[in-house]
Amino acid sequence: MRIARLPMPTRRSLLAPLACGLLLPRVAAGQPIAGLLADRVEVRKRERVMELWNGELLLHRFRVALGRRPEGHKVREGDGRTPEGRYELTEFLPKSYYYRAIRISYPNEEDRRRARALGVRPGGDILVHGLDPAIARQFRADHWLFNWTQGCIAVTDEEMDTIWASVAPGTPIEIKP
Repeated sequence: MRIARLPMPTRRSLLAPLACGLLLPRVAAGQPIAGLLADRVEVRKRERVMELWNGELLLHRFRVALGRRPEGHKVREGDGRTPEGRYELTEFLPKSYYYRAIRISYPNEEDRRRARALGVRPGGDILVHGLDPAIARQFRADHWLFNWTQGCIAVTDEEMDTIWASVAPGTPIEIKP
């Protein structure tokens, strides 16, 4: 009697089923997935939500605070609005007044053109950042219930650590109404 020999499995042949077995149940349940780098960031202002995506996989979802006048696109410097449009995450600022911060490439050419047509300055220095140290501890978890920034996008300091580790310079960010 002859015994059939099966080939030994390779790491590659085991990795795909293992990844599917670990990731798909989490994706189906709508749970975030840690450990992957985001290839895009989406902000929906009306919902006060920021999501980090890798392809079609949701990596993280955060509640955010926005500019004190969140409705509509940023028009001019000092208007308290968070811009809307497609930008990039450009510069990582490890020592920010707001814990840590990542600069958004606002204004883009369209924003500058719009401001020129109105005879105003478009503003700038739009960031994703942590919390204002003046926010009392008891209000930190619910900071997103109040739009308190000058036009930036704010998350908790712990969430900022997650974002910091999950994106790279040049990652696209789309800010939707």
